[in-house]
Amino acid sequence: MALLATLAFSAFSVFAQATTLPQTQAEVRKVDKTAGMITLKHGEIKNLNMGPMTMVFKAKDPALLDKVKAGDKVRFTADQVNGALTVLSIEPSK
Repeated sequence: MALLATLAFSAFSVFAQATTLPQTQAEVRKVDKTAGMITLKHGEIKNLNMGPMTMVFKAKDPALLDKVKAGDKVRFTADQVNGALTVLSIEPSK
């Protein structure tokens, strides 16, 4: 029962974190669904103190990668998860 409560809290924490982190503008350069990775040319990621650059991120949920393709303009949130730079949410820009 304690394990179930811990897992539920962890899932809620990731969801809450994704909704409170600042969104960053980016262009999708590559999507690797097999590896669960996405390459983004992004603006400043304030919560990570990271300037604009192009880099590879892990997708927290591989289903996020189904929403985008190379060349898309997107908004996303990212953070460090278990030592890896990870996209927590992503959506096409309007």
